[in-house]
Amino acid sequence: MDRLYYPNFSAGGHLNLEQDSEAITRAGPGSAHSPSPLVSLRDVSLGYGEQPVLRGVGLDVYPGDLIGVAGPNGSGKTTLFRAMLGLLAILGGSLVRHCALSAFGYVPQSASLDPQFPLSAAQVVEMGAYGRVRFYQLLPRKEKQRLREVLDQVGLPQLAGRSFFSLSGGQKQRMLIARALMANPKIMILDEPLSGVDEESRRSIAALLIKLTRENRLAVVFSSHDLEMVQRVADRIVRVDKGKVWIEEKAEKVEA
Repeated sequence: MDRLYYPNFSAGGHLNLEQDSEAITRAGPGSAHSPSPLVSLRDVSLGYGEQPVLRGVGLDVYPGDLIGVAGPNGSGKTTLFRAMLGLLAILGGSLVRHCALSAFGYVPQSASLDPQFPLSAAQVVEMGAYGRVRFYQLLPRKEKQRLREVLDQVGLPQLAGRSFFSLSGGQKQRMLIARALMANPKIMILDEPLSGVDEESRRSIAALLIKLTRENRLAVVFSSHDLEMVQRVADRIVRVDKGKVWIEEKAEKVEA
């Protein structure tokens, strides 16, 4: 079974790095807010090779933020996330992190798990502890307690023993969120978490993201091509389209 989503990631959905790099900077200093944002981008250009995909990116992410990144498929939302997660070098500007890369949780669009491998939902969630526990070791008591806590957080403790691959799309997505929560992140990045699930699951996942920011002060950044849904859920909206990124003002949010 392939435990990697992207290079440098563990199967737990968090960065498997011990480095405490405070900043990756080109062409200028980072932000000087107090309290400091978890991540700060200033006039950042992003792309592959020498060709920018996005230009002039400016964004601060603070504890408790619920930020929706909206844009059509292929507009650069995942490119932005890869830079924030340290998987893509910036082409220009300044990207500053005020927390270790290991404090980032990540939920990708799809799980790189072999459906032929007999994994229970709980075993998938346990992967989030792989930064602290070897994958071949039995889970210590403290980690078992954490497992129960995150399953309660996502509202699916009763499905812990079920085969992960027998779950519905929405249930799988919430289990992947639980897996990322196992890492005790300060910031969680979710790539299209509401795609490919039914309307009831969309509402429950949206409510979960709101709860995590309100009750746990977790910073949550998620992407979607559904602008209307982002406007309903997010506190702040980042629009991505045609190589440009901007913050969109919005009316008071109606909770999902």
